[in-house]
Amino acid sequence: MHKRILYAGFAAGALLAGCQSTKSTTTAKQPVLETLGTHEVPASEFAYVYRKNNSTSPEFGTRPSVAEYLDLYTNFKLKVLEAEQRGLDTTQAFKQELAGYKQQLAQPYLTEKSVTDQLVREAYDRMSKEISASHILIRVAPDADPKDTLAAYQKTTALRQRITGGEDFNKVAREASEDPSARENGGKLGYFTAMQMVYPFESAAYRTTAGQVSQPVRTRFGYHLIKVNDVRPAQGEIKVAHLMIRATPGQPKADSLTAKKKIDELYSRLQRKEDWEKLVTQFSEDAGSAANGGELPPFSTGRMIPSFEEAAFKLQKPGDLSSPVQTPYGWHIIKLIEKQPIPTFEAMEPTLKNKVAKDSRSELNRTAFLKRIRTENQFTENKAGKDYVFSKADTSLVSGHFKYTPAEKDKMTNAALFTIKGKPYTTKDFLTYVQQNQRPRPGSEPRYDMQLLYDQYVDQSLTNYEKENLETKHEDYRMLVKEYRDGILLFQLMDEKVWSKAIEDSTGLEKFFTENQSKYQWEPRVQGSVISAASPELLTKAQQQLKAGAYPLKDNPLTGLQFKGNTTELQPASQAVLERLATQLATDTTMRFNPSSLTAMKLRKGETAALAKRRATSVLNYLKQKGVTTASFYTPKGTGSAQTALFSTNSAMLEASLNEQNSLAVQITQRNFQKGDNKVVDELAGKGPGTYNVQKDGRYYLVTINKVLLAGPKTLAEARGQATSDYQNYLEKQWITQLREKYPVQVNQAEVDKLVTKK
Repeated sequence: MHKRILYAGFAAGALLAGCQSTKSTTTAKQPVLETLGTHEVPASEFAYVYRKNNSTSPEFGTRPSVAEYLDLYTNFKLKVLEAEQRGLDTTQAFKQELAGYKQQLAQPYLTEKSVTDQLVREAYDRMSKEISASHILIRVAPDADPKDTLAAYQKTTALRQRITGGEDFNKVAREASEDPSARENGGKLGYFTAMQMVYPFESAAYRTTAGQVSQPVRTRFGYHLIKVNDVRPAQGEIKVAHLMIRATPGQPKADSLTAKKKIDELYSRLQRKEDWEKLVTQFSEDAGSAANGGELPPFSTGRMIPSFEEAAFKLQKPGDLSSPVQTPYGWHIIKLIEKQPIPTFEAMEPTLKNKVAKDSRSELNRTAFLKRIRTENQFTENKAGKDYVFSKADTSLVSGHFKYTPAEKDKMTNAALFTIKGKPYTTKDFLTYVQQNQRPRPGSEPRYDMQLLYDQYVDQSLTNYEKENLETKHEDYRMLVKEYRDGILLFQLMDEKVWSKAIEDSTGLEKFFTENQSKYQWEPRVQGSVISAASPELLTKAQQQLKAGAYPLKDNPLTGLQFKGNTTELQPASQAVLERLATQLATDTTMRFNPSSLTAMKLRKGETAALAKRRATSVLNYLKQKGVTTASFYTPKGTGSAQTALFSTNSAMLEASLNEQNSLAVQITQRNFQKGDNKVVDELAGKGPGTYNVQKDGRYYLVTINKVLLAGPKTLAEARGQATSDYQNYLEKQWITQLREKYPVQVNQAEVDKLVTKK
């Protein structure tokens, strides 16, 4: 997908920040920059794209810059014109793909940038403080009937009066809060900062001074009373590792005591300076972190179990250890890795913008957006139409069984409910919407349910109207959509005319390659190998193993083969193992099997030497029956080698085995080297064939030059990548020539000259 957009060359720009401010109101005929056949290209269109893609260039506004870009743009427009002439913009696939892009591109224009900026700055400023609070919750649904909402509010107010009258907040929370956790914690939430609570709750907490209780606060969960217990400076972000021994609530007392003894013993060993990573690897029961030294992702206040978080933030210096800390998951010893202060606003701004868009505070943005477009788009209600639809609200709407059948003689059926920029939205359309979007709301009032659906319909209609008119209101959006449209449109045609054609037209590629053979030449090269090692010992080890030509692999599929009784017949599972081995040997031409490893296996309990030999022969015959040829067999030399079942002739496998402890210990390269491929080889190439030991930049090298290859022509196979790319460029130039003949280009030089602003 990226290729088709980037190819256009004019659709890669980001959306500009001030989307709402750029508007197009011009309706007069635009001056023409050029004509392609009979198709006119507006001067304003080219000027916009030229500025967008070149304004930061030092050459912007010079005659060569304008001329060069005009040539590129003309070629681009010719391809678009050809695609349109072929009807590629009328296909269903094209329309669906463009609609998807338009949906994405529209999003920045359906928000209030100024509100977003304020919310982002507010969130960052709040992050400088952390608040410890308790709360009481009285539940009520976001769209509850007004009488239920009022009842919840009055109940919350009564609880606040009890607290301000002297009752303990946490006691009242245990008795009356509808947050189930309050029975245990008295409503205590611990410390939190911005973006961790729903926005109305967060705002109320930050507005309330320490020791005070807020007024009732409405969120999507219901009404809250918030008591702020403490306010402190933000602690930033912390990264720790931990060693954990599991101990869950409710487990037998003996198991709990055992877990405590384990963690205490481990803490004592750490106090004696035993290796942290070794103990974590051996004993930590957090499988997700044990293999990584117990490291956990960085976290800030409010992201961890409170007891764990409190102990972690008390650690001062990297390497400090906490004493054993208990959480609902078990016992932990925490090691501080690093502390980080809150990043700068500039560093956090992109992340905060993304969070604000998904956070409950985004409702403020949407409310401001709807308010603006309601005014901009001249939203006007028709009281008669509204009274008519509300008169249809009855108990069937409350039960979710409302039905609407338009009456032909009812003059209000097609009456306007409201208008947007003069466009009427009828009562019939709204009542149809009601029937399709209703849901049961037992105990609610019919007119209230109708009001909720009416508000939804108005908001949806305003948003859809704005989407449909974005291209006439915002030049940036219109041009961006056009760029994406043209980019999608071109992809299929470019693939047909250039990309796939160059790959599939083997005859044409061969002819092009032959005619341009002089471009595809080898410089003098050497054929050989380079071993680079971190030490002389590793270099010697690699050299010795490389000489053998085949390198031992750790995997031994013969281990654990099972037979039926005292026979040579394999058990089904073992037979499947051999089948997989046979397939592997057949498909991987670098893999080798050592037949002598069959006879070198230790005797199993109750197995005679004669039976072991027959079984080895049986296994070997089975592999041959499955198509394994002697070309895949390899018998190593040297003592102990018979124990190894599998070898590889791929030097990458040798390199991997030598680099198990250090990924940069040894590097092995075997190929033809051109000048510039390897500095060490470049220095030795003039000496001719031979083996050379070199020490350079702290590394030890063994360079073997087998032979010097003279300069000469490449084959098509050797140059296919470069030749295919060149052939694609050739095909594109040919195609552009044809298009310029089909659609003659006439440039209005006077309009072009207006863009030349520098001498």
